[in-house]
Amino acid sequence: MIRINQVKIRAQETDQRALLAKKAAGLLRVRESDIQRLVIVRQSIDARKKPDIFYSYTLDVSLYLTTGKKPERDAAPVPARTAGEDPAVLEERIVRKAKNPNISRILPVKYVFPASGTRPAAYRPVIIGTGPAGLFCGYFLAKAGYAPILLERGADVDGRMQAVERFWKEGILDPNTNVQFGEGGAGTFSDGKLNTLVKDKYGRNGAVLETFVRFGAKESILYEAKPHLGTDALCGIVKRMRQEIERLGGEVRFGCQVTALQLAGPGLDADESFITAVNPDKRVTGVIINGQELLPCNQAVLAIGHSARDTMEELYAEKIPMEAKSFAVGLRVEHPQAMINQSQYGMEQPGLLGAAPYKVAAQTSLGRGVYSFCMCPGGYVVNASSEPGRLAVNGMSYSGRNGQNANSAIIVSVTPEDFGSDHPLAGIAFQRELEERAYKAGQGKIPVQRYGEFKARVESAGAGNQRFQEGAGKQVEAKEEAYRQKGVREEAYRQERIREDLDGTLFSSQNKGGFRYADVSRILPEDCNRAFVEGMTQFGRLIPGFDGPDALLSGVESRTSSPVRIQRNEALQSPAVRGLYPCGEGAGYAGGITSAAMDGIRVAEMIAAEYAPYQGTTGAGRSSHSCALA
Repeated sequence: MIRINQVKIRAQETDQRALLAKKAAGLLRVRESDIQRLVIVRQSIDARKKPDIFYSYTLDVSLYLTTGKKPERDAAPVPARTAGEDPAVLEERIVRKAKNPNISRILPVKYVFPASGTRPAAYRPVIIGTGPAGLFCGYFLAKAGYAPILLERGADVDGRMQAVERFWKEGILDPNTNVQFGEGGAGTFSDGKLNTLVKDKYGRNGAVLETFVRFGAKESILYEAKPHLGTDALCGIVKRMRQEIERLGGEVRFGCQVTALQLAGPGLDADESFITAVNPDKRVTGVIINGQELLPCNQAVLAIGHSARDTMEELYAEKIPMEAKSFAVGLRVEHPQAMINQSQYGMEQPGLLGAAPYKVAAQTSLGRGVYSFCMCPGGYVVNASSEPGRLAVNGMSYSGRNGQNANSAIIVSVTPEDFGSDHPLAGIAFQRELEERAYKAGQGKIPVQRYGEFKARVESAGAGNQRFQEGAGKQVEAKEEAYRQKGVREEAYRQERIREDLDGTLFSSQNKGGFRYADVSRILPEDCNRAFVEGMTQFGRLIPGFDGPDALLSGVESRTSSPVRIQRNEALQSPAVRGLYPCGEGAGYAGGITSAAMDGIRVAEMIAAEYAPYQGTTGAGRSSHSCALA
């Protein structure tokens, strides 16, 4: 296979593939008819000469192996090989003849699932959670004949959509079925981004994207530099994946929360559901569902997601080794999509290019990283809460990305030092405190504030801390009066902005779940607020208007990734319990849909490489069902 990099085509050209074939033939100095297959490996946008926008392609080309027929006069040379010439020799000859550093010969990576192991399986593997990690682990095991059982605490995607819409419209939260929990996981109600920074020398990334296409995703995700699905597309895809798992002999059970593990080993009876000491001879013998039903198993995959806090607490109580990890918190920032389009593409209405995305990052003087996360072109800010009395936000886009606003989380890195404790679950307590502040600020609605007001309050708070260190007496009294007057002006500014919002003069928040104007500056710790403002100032130099006073802030973005890492060894099992596989984003080993799905495939490979498929009754073809609730 011959790879050609940096093939440029103007974005407004309609027949891109025909132009690519013509350009590839010219670069390789062959006829178009000699191209047997042309595959787009990658398509990115080159906007350096905006508004003259180009697509930049990477192509893989295979050629027909002709018998050396002499080309017509002035025609491009035809690839030819002598009798017995190796196809690789022909490709090397074409590459040498092209004399182009962007042309090389490559060996495509094709994903291969491992051959089944030989160890007999007493039970079917159990997968806890149906987010990307659990769903892909279950799908690949089902394809290999392992008939897995997937357990999901929430509802199927149809019931989940109803529960989420009810929450957004009526404020009635179901703690088990919401934006975080239910079929498809938290990623289902997001932009559905599929790009990942995980290195992929085994082809798992390609396997994930090909699987999505098989179940209804558009084929362009296979080569787009920043592929996405959208919530509307994801809902159908995860449902069809589940149906295929069932067709292959697996089961998917909803309303089934795993509340404990059954473990056996030295010092434990088989029916005890806790660990008394960290011992590698401990092993999984089953899981307890809804506090009452025992499901025997020897392989339990913990694909629980980053918001299963109660499950984390249960695992900690059972002495499963885990540790606090760094993550990031921040606020959602909204701008008019037309402003972002103008900045990125040089035009407010980019047509076929679609709504423009952006990605920004900064290192502040405070030593914290500040960066955009889950950027949603033409998207919505959504109430993504999963616990009563606590409020978290997320971003969501539909596949068309045709909303009026762009939004992104602008988040600040936090470490265990910020949590105030060295407890493994201290990050969860830190998240909860921020979410309680957000809930209180918005009185149950999404709290929203204009950036100009937010920045003034943050800077005033910083100056206020400084002024008490500078002296006392009349100097301090004069400053106090100045700050009081400034507060009056800030409140007048705030009231004017609210009035303009109500009149429709300013752009308004595009959200799901309703919002209330509030003091968002009281949600994050002061250090994070200052880092946020410093980052916004830097981003304003990259995207004009990004740090403008009318940008909208919503809080709090606290579920960026898991604040906990559940330890695992080289076999991807807990070092304390054989057969327990921490997996995906919730366990601390992924950071998005694609990386979580890839980790799910890795765990499936480990199970399959050791065990033979279960030979007992599998309930093949059994439909998904709900467990009895405790």
